Amino acid sequence: MKLKDAAAIVTGGASGLGEATARHFAAAGAQVTLLDRDIARGEAIAAEIGGYFAQTDVTDETSVTAAVALARARMGRISVAVNCAGIAVACKTVGREGAHPLDAFRRTIDINLTGTFNVARLAALAMQDNRPEPDGARGVIINTASIAAYDGQKGQTAYAASKGGVVGMCLPMARDLAKSGIRVMTIAPGIFMTPMLAGLGEDVQAQLAADVPCPPRLGDPAEYASLAGFIVEAGYLNGEVIRIDGALRMR
Repeated sequence: MKLKDAAAIVTGGASGLGEATARHFAAAGAQVTLLDRDIARGEAIAAEIGGYFAQTDVTDETSVTAAVALARARMGRISVAVNCAGIAVACKTVGREGAHPLDAFRRTIDINLTGTFNVARLAALAMQDNRPEPDGARGVIINTASIAAYDGQKGQTAYAASKGGVVGMCLPMARDLAKSGIRVMTIAPGIFMTPMLAGLGEDVQAQLAADVPCPPRLGDPAEYASLAGFIVEAGYLNGEVIRIDGALRMR
């Protein structure tokens, strides 16, 4: 599969890793539909890159079903799905204000894990109708985990649990979809300059960057996007998690 021939949906496409991926794919010639809750920014970016936009709540079956249908109608098919939608919650299991709020834990799991699965399963259903490539390939799904799945820090119980689930479902999902010619890969980013980190002070950003062995800096979302594009074209990559973190191992 060539990136220039792809028809991709990208969740969280209105900011951060998702926006960078949408821009990279479109620049390479791919058709792109952004799925996001932010209508104003989503529509603006879609117009800028010559793509499409569908307001989407990844946790809602009806919303994702409609978004997938819209993407298929406008692009003709869906051959790539990149899941970048997610949230981060900072809260200890037991802190000064008591136990970790259960609703916050559930919401993190619902968006990061259940939302990823929701989009992946419905995208795969659409991909099954694609005409196969010579090697039988019909599509590729790229999910986003985090190095927190392996090296979760204090206050990251909910986030690490959600991303650990994304890691855990990669291989079985790849095996489930193998007969349909659909590959499943997962990217586990380290510390990237996303809107969330951009809101921190420069001193905090510098401290975080100093912990990265090589190169000693924060990741650029364009690097995530480039890796996603490589995965699309590297047809023998399947059922694996790739860390992109500058050799960072948090402790």
